[in-house]
Amino acid sequence: MKKIMIKDMPNNIGETVKIGAWLANKRSSGKLAFLQLRDGSGFAQGVVVKAEVGEELFAVAKGMTQETSLYIIGEVKADERSSFGAELNVTGIEVISAANDYPITPKEHGTEFLMDNRHLWLRSRKQHAIMKVRNEIIRATYEFFNENGFTKMDPPILTGSSPEGTSELFHTKYFDEDAFLSQSGQLYMEAAAMALGKVFSFGPTFRAEKSKTRRHLIEFWMIEPEMAFVEHDESLEVQEQYVSHIVQSVLKNCKLDLERLGRDTSKLENVKAPFPRISYDEAIEFLHEQGFDDIQWGDDFGAPHETAIANHFDKPVFITCYPIGIKPFYMQPHPERDDVVLCADLIAPEGYGEIIGGSERIYDYELMKSRLEEHNLSLDAYAWYLDLCKQGAVPHSGFGLGLERTVAWISGTEHIREAIPFPRLLNRLYP
Repeated sequence: MKKIMIKDMPNNIGETVKIGAWLANKRSSGKLAFLQLRDGSGFAQGVVVKAEVGEELFAVAKGMTQETSLYIIGEVKADERSSFGAELNVTGIEVISAANDYPITPKEHGTEFLMDNRHLWLRSRKQHAIMKVRNEIIRATYEFFNENGFTKMDPPILTGSSPEGTSELFHTKYFDEDAFLSQSGQLYMEAAAMALGKVFSFGPTFRAEKSKTRRHLIEFWMIEPEMAFVEHDESLEVQEQYVSHIVQSVLKNCKLDLERLGRDTSKLENVKAPFPRISYDEAIEFLHEQGFDDIQWGDDFGAPHETAIANHFDKPVFITCYPIGIKPFYMQPHPERDDVVLCADLIAPEGYGEIIGGSERIYDYELMKSRLEEHNLSLDAYAWYLDLCKQGAVPHSGFGLGLERTVAWISGTEHIREAIPFPRLLNRLYP
């Protein structure tokens, strides 16, 4: 007998198969039992007909508890009502392990409860769909950068300094030296770009920032490309091509998952390069016209400001050339102004906020040294980074995309915390 996964059922119509699964839910009457099955590859319905299987097997089907694991045998039948066109006419059930008092029932549960049980919450249809979307974004990310000549690099997770020059770092010890969990791999990727031209990293980053907004995570994953001989406007083109690629890949390969999430895909179908661009100056002027009197030139944008700007467009929008005073030390100054830098944030539609931050990087030694001093950063700690400016420095640019916020946007989840499986987030440490 052939053993298959649920996702393979449409290719096995008319055949008797065996599937390892869990019982996600069930309903029954005196003559029929409808088993909602899941196996990680998808969800399917198994139909148990009492007259066909007998009293004993029908009693087993009716008596199984939610999340019981089992092997189930049956004939795959075409069913247009099914999400993928097939269901299982059950002829045999072998219970592997019964679940006892499974806490997440089909009724509504509060967020706090689900957070405390997210090792089990991951089994739900919504979380399953989100993880499939997340996986597709990761797959499409590797596809995009591999096809465009980038080399994957892995910067260290334990570092001796902060790329952002902030104190929001998790402190630890590297033997007898101070060390910190990485806030970004950017500086190391700049060194790698000087060797390999175009590189990208994909790994965990950490922010020791206490916040309870839906936009903040203590631990998240970042995709960080760096590109030698690439200037600011060229970098923006790479960013919009990359984001367009992952969105279109999800639309193509995760149709059923987006449907399960209730995602309005029309809002994603228009996400194709090029993206609109406005300067920070224009953004401030626009916000004042919209009645925002709580922000002045030189202030950073908050969530309401980003949402108002994003709502003015039907696709992600770049806000370019922020004031030098609110951006990190490494950003290249504007060639015609001394008060702004060559940078951009990419703001996602529908209120999801910034998904990418990027800039052209400083490559002049004296300028980099002065910027480090202005930010009160140790020249000794950054000596290796300064060395990049002395040894064949070139114009170069890079950016970082936050995976979890991007997943939240593309999947249409209300809160970023719903888009990740086991984060240490919102200051709640998962045991």
